[in-house]
Amino acid sequence: MMAKSQVGSRIRARPRLMPPSYVAMLLVMFILPFFSVDEYSILKNTTSHLGAQGAPYAWAMNVVFALLGAASVLDGWEPLSDYWLHKALLSVFGASLVLTAVFQHAPIVQGIAFSAREDSLHSVFASATGASFTLFAIAGVFVESSRIRRLVAGGVAAVAVILSMLIFSVADYAGIWQRAMFIVAFAWLMYFLYARARTSPAR
Repeated sequence: MMAKSQVGSRIRARPRLMPPSYVAMLLVMFILPFFSVDEYSILKNTTSHLGAQGAPYAWAMNVVFALLGAASVLDGWEPLSDYWLHKALLSVFGASLVLTAVFQHAPIVQGIAFSAREDSLHSVFASATGASFTLFAIAGVFVESSRIRRLVAGGVAAVAVILSMLIFSVADYAGIWQRAMFIVAFAWLMYFLYARARTSPAR
């Protein structure tokens, strides 16, 4: 049987995929708007609009979506090996995020031909991404090791819900709400997963 410290070292020795994906996300979602369509507003328009059908350099945003989804699952699989519910929720989250890259949002420019079915599927998977992440954060409350960490997990779940509501209720700033949600969500996810890797139980 491998000692606890050996298991933790083995997990930490693997390259972590989320940090470079997170940096790529920050760069793309704040720089790509300057190279997107003239109608794009960083205040009003979301990252899905950056990766929309027919948008310039949409591939960059969609590659980031796919990288983040895959990295979340790959980095979290072993640290969560004893928690099947958390693994299932994280897998749904990661797969849904990848599928938002595959099925792209409708263009924000009027008069451009697009696939309405693809846009509908994008919305379905975007909703699944948000819902599964919120449930994952709530589930994280029950496995965290300290009161402060439980409060952080619960707070992240609350922030995800509030910002999601703001995206629809204060739509003129949807781009800001969504970017804030992505920044908070993935920062916490790394914090949560890598802390579990350091304290992974012995096998």
